[in-house]
Amino acid sequence: MRYVAKEKDPFSSHSLILAKVGGGYGRRLLDVGSAQGVLAERFTQRGFEVTCIEGDSQLAAMAQSRCHKVICADLEGPLPQLEGRFDVIVYGDILEHLKNPLDFFRAFNQYLTPTGIVIVSVPNIAHLFVRLSLLIGRFEYMECGILDRTHLRFFTLASFRKFLSTADVITVEICATPVPLYLVWPACKKRLWLQVLHHINATLSSTWKTMFAYQFVAVAQQKVKP
Repeated sequence: MRYVAKEKDPFSSHSLILAKVGGGYGRRLLDVGSAQGVLAERFTQRGFEVTCIEGDSQLAAMAQSRCHKVICADLEGPLPQLEGRFDVIVYGDILEHLKNPLDFFRAFNQYLTPTGIVIVSVPNIAHLFVRLSLLIGRFEYMECGILDRTHLRFFTLASFRKFLSTADVITVEICATPVPLYLVWPACKKRLWLQVLHHINATLSSTWKTMFAYQFVAVAQQKVKP
């Protein structure tokens, strides 16, 4: 469900995810909701053995050449059959599209190794833009972004933390990304003023996540069972 190669922006969720996964060294990675495999290709280049899961058959076909294996499955249906366990499971921009993200998240995490990590990105519904829109009585869906019309679930920083805790994982860290200004004003991408503004935006999103974060990116581990 990812349509833009956002990793070119150093502050994007894709860039953060790539930074958190580190080097592959033959480790196994599960990319859940991989779309056409933009991130999967980067994971593969880093030395991961990547398995992609995607619900759209056309996007799944596009991901075939970018990873070790692609499974096309209904993400709202029964859990697809997976082989073995994974050192890293990535849920990039997928949970907000699901009717029951908690059960979905728990189910796939059963395939995580005891020392593995999960990396999750979700949009922040409490961003300043949405707050100001509500203040003037507007809540309108859009083609993309926080209010993407395909979003079924919404997260604030507090509810995201609660979600992770309820899902029986231990949150290691939660980072924030700024509004992708390079996508808002693509014609001005190389302008100095936009680069400066983007850096300021990134600083604000990191220091005041609840208000300025465009997306949250969490790194978590399984709770050790007694």
